[in-house]
Amino acid sequence: MICSLTDLYQKQKELDEEIARNHQVTYESTRNKRTLALLVELGEFANATRTFKYWSNKGAESKERILDEFADGLHFLLSLGIDQGYVVDSIEVNDDNHSLTDTLLATYELTSIFYSNQSIQNYLSMFISYLRCLFKLGYSWEEAKEAYYLKLKENHNRQNTNY
Repeated sequence: MICSLTDLYQKQKELDEEIARNHQVTYESTRNKRTLALLVELGEFANATRTFKYWSNKGAESKERILDEFADGLHFLLSLGIDQGYVVDSIEVNDDNHSLTDTLLATYELTSIFYSNQSIQNYLSMFISYLRCLFKLGYSWEEAKEAYYLKLKENHNRQNTNY
């Protein structure tokens, strides 16, 4: 699956600039916080899927909720890429035959690796792993983009209302 990212990076840059103006922050001053925020959002996404909750018979949360949580993490991934100058037109994601749980764990690990060494290869590996989680759930890139744009609108509204 090929995921086109050009428009998303531009929209994220506009939101990042608005946040920077409103909160007097820079990419550098928030880099570690955005990395931690990505890990937190990855956890919230995993929690919504309930993939790891072997002790429960309760199913996953709604598709809308899962996509909303995914979009939160996508915001931070895009922002980290902009910060480092790693803006790519598209990313190709192939299935790796691992479980969703294993892919989520790999994404955590790859995010930690990126935190320690912010190379473009580590960024792309982290991003691909994150996207792979989405596809393992059977969701499309179009659904993910739609969720991103909904969350983007909400995030702009939050900035306008002193969130």
